[in-house]
Amino acid sequence: MSQPVDSAVSAVRTYVQQHRAAFLDDLAEWLRIPSVSAQPDHASDVRRSADWLAARLKETGFPTAEVWQTPGAPAVYAEWPSDDPGAPTVLVYGHHDVQPAAREDGWDSEPFEPVVRGNRLYARGAADDKGQVFFHTLGVRAHLATTGRTAPAVHLKLLVEGEEESGSPHFRALVEQHADRLAADAVIVSDTGMWSEDTPTVCTGMRGLAECEIRLYGPDQDIHSGSFGGAVPNPATAAARLVAALHDEHARVAIPGFYDGVVELTDRERELFAELPFDEQQWLRTAKSRGTLGEAGYSTLERIWARPTAEVNGIGGGYQGPGSKTIVPSSAMVKLSFRLVAGQDPEQVAQAVRDWVPGQVPDGIRHEIAFSPATRPCLTPLDHPALQSVVRAMSRAFDAPVRFTREGGSGPAADLQDVLGAPVLFLGISVPSDGWHAPNEKVELDLLLKGVETSAYLWGDLAEHWRHAT
Repeated sequence: MSQPVDSAVSAVRTYVQQHRAAFLDDLAEWLRIPSVSAQPDHASDVRRSADWLAARLKETGFPTAEVWQTPGAPAVYAEWPSDDPGAPTVLVYGHHDVQPAAREDGWDSEPFEPVVRGNRLYARGAADDKGQVFFHTLGVRAHLATTGRTAPAVHLKLLVEGEEESGSPHFRALVEQHADRLAADAVIVSDTGMWSEDTPTVCTGMRGLAECEIRLYGPDQDIHSGSFGGAVPNPATAAARLVAALHDEHARVAIPGFYDGVVELTDRERELFAELPFDEQQWLRTAKSRGTLGEAGYSTLERIWARPTAEVNGIGGGYQGPGSKTIVPSSAMVKLSFRLVAGQDPEQVAQAVRDWVPGQVPDGIRHEIAFSPATRPCLTPLDHPALQSVVRAMSRAFDAPVRFTREGGSGPAADLQDVLGAPVLFLGISVPSDGWHAPNEKVELDLLLKGVETSAYLWGDLAEHWRHAT
């Protein structure tokens, strides 16, 4: 049963409803800019998107709003100091670039011509991530209007990057370059979602990622399997044996040192995960899989949110064409990815892999291993005061208790935590049906406005409770 609406909540909701139409018109204008960072033909559109956002942030009231250039696509930085010098500093992160989209991909309408059908707004970027960035603009205005302030209760900063959908290749360098200006007590990431429309949730962590390619070399050229097979080492066989050795019989990663430092789930966290209305059969249908498999002793949600993994992304070698070709191939390859959890260091994991591989390769096989740049994991403890502020603000907006999730994937948020030394908190209102990266991406308008409300409540809650933690 919902609680009676207090006067502050009523005031915020009234303000949001009064400004709803103008807010959605502005968002639609931004969504019409096809800021596809992965396509060079849209480079000018990504720049136009950054310029548009910087201008709107100044109109919102941010005294500082700048476009920061990178070797790739530009980011937007904005800052609005509080009139209380002792207030905490909060940095909001999001991105203004979007995935490619075209009508012929299966869209029911033009992807860059926003349309409202029912209570949903359809457009590329509606949920990922322009809508979730933009709700903070109306949120801070509602915060000011309903509290009588002329500046936010916290020192508020925004960093909205333009290359997230292209892997954020220049993001860490940008954060390091501007670390002094980006310094914050907490980072709010608005590039995630909730469990469902009926179950508001806050994400408390994301896994990191390390990827490598292993090349195995045998004979200097493909050779006749009748003349030489069984008498020389076969790199394709070596690749298969290496992959088979990755896990033990309990589906645990068998690389020595791989689990060093892993932050284990607490009993309370496991209880909270178990409380979520998880339908494993529906999840399997979404995964297009016929069964689950993973580390023994953990549930499916625990495996994808809170346990590290090793996956074979690709394996190949030798003849791949029609018919047969009886050879011992000269080379083979394996592509591996490792999802990492809090407490794991990507560099230490990479070294553990490098130390392990030679023992899996027979004499006569030469190997090379190359790692891509890694993403660190991030995790915020459940009792962190800033996380509790997010939970209280979202609970007020939704008139419901807020549960906790994590993200199984990875993102650039960990770079902010790593460089700035600030906890990362997640505030997202998107739901799985929003179709990120898919045709007919949309955002639920009721949830979008709940995001506005949450933002409006959050800054005052952080200012009030942060002092008790410092």
